[in-house]
Amino acid sequence: MTTEKRKRKRTPNNATTSKYHLSDELWAVLAPLIPPHENTHRFGGGRPRTPDRTCATAIFFVLRTGCQWGALDETGICPHSTAYDRFSLWAEAGVFEQLWRAGVEQFDELRGIDWEWLSMDGSMGKAPLGGEKKRR
Repeated sequence: MTTEKRKRKRTPNNATTSKYHLSDELWAVLAPLIPPHENTHRFGGGRPRTPDRTCATAIFFVLRTGCQWGALDETGICPHSTAYDRFSLWAEAGVFEQLWRAGVEQFDELRGIDWEWLSMDGSMGKAPLGGEKKRR
C-alpha cells in the first residue's frame, strides 16, 4: 500500500495551537519583564536565536494544556529544549512572579480586590480529616 503525496501545501495555521498564541496585550506586559539576552558565543555569532515571543507562546501552551515539554516538537511552535531552557532562565530571573504581580495590580485597578476578607493561606474550609472534638 502506497500513500499519495500531498497535492497542496499545508496551511501555516495550526488549528490546535493557533488559539494559544500570545495576545498583543499580554506580550506588552511580559516583554519588559524579560531580561536582555547576552550573546556568549566566542565569535559573537552563533545560531539565530528563537524570538522571546515564540518561546513565551510555547511556555504558555504547555502551562495551559498540560502537555509534556517533549510534545512541543510536534506542535511546530518551537523546539521543546529551547522553550524549557527559556522557561528555566525566566523562572530563575523572577519573570513569572513579576508577571503575576502585574496581573494582580491591573486587576486591582480595574475591579478592585477586597483584601479585608482574605485569610493568610487562602483556606476557609473544614479540614478533610478533622477528627473528634473531644480528644485526650
